[in-house]
Amino acid sequence: MGRVFKFFRYIYFIYAALCFILIMLLIFPFVLLSLVIEEKKRGDFIYWLCKSWAFLWYSCIGVKHENIFEANISHEAKIYIGNHISYMDIPALVRSMRGSYRVLGKYEMVHYPIFGLIYRAAVVLVNRSDAEHRSKSVEKLKSSLQQQISIVIFPEGTFNEDLTKPLKSFYDGAFRIAIETQTNIVPFIFIDTIDRFNSKSISSFSPGKSRVVYLPEINVQGYTIEQLNELKNHVYNMMDAALRRYRTYPPIK
Repeated sequence: MGRVFKFFRYIYFIYAALCFILIMLLIFPFVLLSLVIEEKKRGDFIYWLCKSWAFLWYSCIGVKHENIFEANISHEAKIYIGNHISYMDIPALVRSMRGSYRVLGKYEMVHYPIFGLIYRAAVVLVNRSDAEHRSKSVEKLKSSLQQQISIVIFPEGTFNEDLTKPLKSFYDGAFRIAIETQTNIVPFIFIDTIDRFNSKSISSFSPGKSRVVYLPEINVQGYTIEQLNELKNHVYNMMDAALRRYRTYPPIK
């Protein structure tokens, strides 16, 4: 029985992958057309295309999306900070986000055919191994905030593959930008994306819920760079506690 179930999981994965590629090919001409639009409008349009892509894909593969807001969020540009546990985080993100925003993403993703071009047009790229590239990425993020465009950062840097704890340790970058620009932080968490697909096996791919929870906004006005670790720990503890409310993890030792 287990082998039969696994076989159908593989069939489902192939079906989902084909749907993903087909929808990507359908939106790709519109991405190319957007390259002649001025930069801010182009970015907003591409994220709208990605949101439509995710909506269609979820509809085809039986994933039900839900946004949960634990508090109201003001309309000004924010720094959105989220956990990172699955390749399914990105479609969940573009389904859930509102307004104008830009995502900080790993440079390595640009090498995928077609998807790489869409990715390059949509995100602020960062090569963490190159100090000069990191510095330019930070300046682009700050420039977005100055234009009242929110930014999205995954401070863990990569997937948290240790399912015994909610989060990996955080890098400083997002919190440094928040303090230097005095921009409020909105933490958010993906609850179910690891259940929809984990990176260890394609047979883990499955339909079901995809909830994104937005936590209360954190006012950073008055924070100084000397308080960076205090702010980082505050956000970490807030997200850790929220993930433990929605999922089961071993007790903190």
